[in-house]
Amino acid sequence: MATKPFSMPPAKPVPAMPAENPAIPPWEPMCAVFRKYLRGQKLKFTPERAMMLDAVLRKQGRFDPEQLVEDLKALGHAVSRATLYRTLTHLMDAGILRQVFFENRKVFYEVIAGRQPYDHLICMESGKIIEFSSAQIRTMCEEICRQHGWQFVSHHLQILGVSGDGNKA
Repeated sequence: MATKPFSMPPAKPVPAMPAENPAIPPWEPMCAVFRKYLRGQKLKFTPERAMMLDAVLRKQGRFDPEQLVEDLKALGHAVSRATLYRTLTHLMDAGILRQVFFENRKVFYEVIAGRQPYDHLICMESGKIIEFSSAQIRTMCEEICRQHGWQFVSHHLQILGVSGDGNKA
């Protein structure tokens, strides 16, 4: 008996970002973005890539690749780590994810497409992380790009320090 191949629903224009309208599934606009990127790279939108895109877009905040593997296993999907890392790279190149490093040892990912950009204030002692957004920092980044003849796309800032909690440790 032949099984029907897995496919995502067709992409539709979305009137608001997913964070603003939770009734709209987040994968609809990002599915189209990812498909377009893959076509440009002469790659296929496989069921594994669709499954990983869906799992990634359901994540809130930072996640590490091992968490994603466990999430997929819990849903009954087996995915190799090689496929996972290749797909994460494609999602970054497509502008859907960004890689975040903390303490130069641990790598996390976070969804950036369709979400409010933010930066991180990290306590070197306690490990506490505060996410913040600053229009002034964005304006400064845009100005720096203009001065160098670049087109601003995005930025990521990590400020390392010691919080009041860290001083007590």
